[in-house]
Amino acid sequence: MLKKSLALLAGMLCSLAVFAATSDLRANAPASYTVRKGDTLWSISAHFLRKPWLWPEIWQANPQVKNPHRIYPGDVLDLAYLGNGQGVVRLEPRVRGTDLGEAIAPLPLAGLKPFLVDTRVFPDRAALAKAPYVVGFEENQLRGVAGQFVYVRGLDAKPGEHFAVVRPSHVFLTFHPDAGSRDQIAQSLDSNVEMYSGPWHRDEMGYADRDRLSSGHALGYEGTVIGTVEVLRGGDPATLLALSSHVELRKGDRILPLDTHPYDSDYYPHAPKALPPNMRVIAFSDAMDAVGPHQVVALSAGKDEGVDNGQTYSMYQSGDRIHDDVASSSQARSFGQEVTLPAEFIGHVMIFRTFDHVSYGLVMDGVKPVHLGAQLRMPD
Repeated sequence: MLKKSLALLAGMLCSLAVFAATSDLRANAPASYTVRKGDTLWSISAHFLRKPWLWPEIWQANPQVKNPHRIYPGDVLDLAYLGNGQGVVRLEPRVRGTDLGEAIAPLPLAGLKPFLVDTRVFPDRAALAKAPYVVGFEENQLRGVAGQFVYVRGLDAKPGEHFAVVRPSHVFLTFHPDAGSRDQIAQSLDSNVEMYSGPWHRDEMGYADRDRLSSGHALGYEGTVIGTVEVLRGGDPATLLALSSHVELRKGDRILPLDTHPYDSDYYPHAPKALPPNMRVIAFSDAMDAVGPHQVVALSAGKDEGVDNGQTYSMYQSGDRIHDDVASSSQARSFGQEVTLPAEFIGHVMIFRTFDHVSYGLVMDGVKPVHLGAQLRMPD
């Protein structure tokens, strides 16, 4: 389980001397600000900078910051702007105050835990389909919970070993190397790691034809860790004891090694060195049509494309294709003319977990809802 506290970086506003281009400072930056409960470092930085995702770089340039995680409600941030005659402004927040409670969180991150601890993405179907699987439960019950015996086929393990119970959840598909927003989709998986309709937002074209879905290239297969088990006796089937479960275990759940990956406890937002080709939003959680700030999206690029934790991108929604009535009026009525409107900026997203060709990002802020197919660009 995740034992470290989750933090999105640390900050810039405890005690900070900063050099920033004049164009990056907000003209209406307040002379002082009193930290309040519910603030986040990202939201506070937005008071002072036009690009709040730059706060880690600002903090790192200031070695006098001893403990950037300690900003408390009641602390007063005083600002002084000193020009040096070279088009550069010096920003010097100074904190004074007393500890009036818990330090403010850099960002509300409770919603990330399931994606850090309970979600994995496998490079191919075989990694899930050929894994040992649950075949039954004690007393022939249909479901299993913690404290019950679980019978598993295909497991070669010794008594006392612990494993994770993983349920196949989604496959991330793309249909062309240069796939557009309508050619990428997340499709739910059944217990045989086959596709069927599910809760992730589907492409609005509605690829209902199974053959069409099967023709897509899989970026990765997602599985959800739903519990842990301990081996009691070997054999085929082997007998295991369910130690924990978030939901009821069922036949077809896979048994896989525990993930001992040391998850990042701090995230330092930064611009990527290069933009992965055609990186888009391919799925999102906890919504049927769109998401907003502090929600999670799945993205169509991962470690193999140079994506890393903390990378921050701008998101753009493709413009609608509309009919140009003015241009069409001067031509034969039978032809008409259409034009595609420019893509519009809708918000920022920060990467917090990566796999081979898929990554998960947290929507940091937004001016419009994020829909399936939103394009990622270098941050601005």
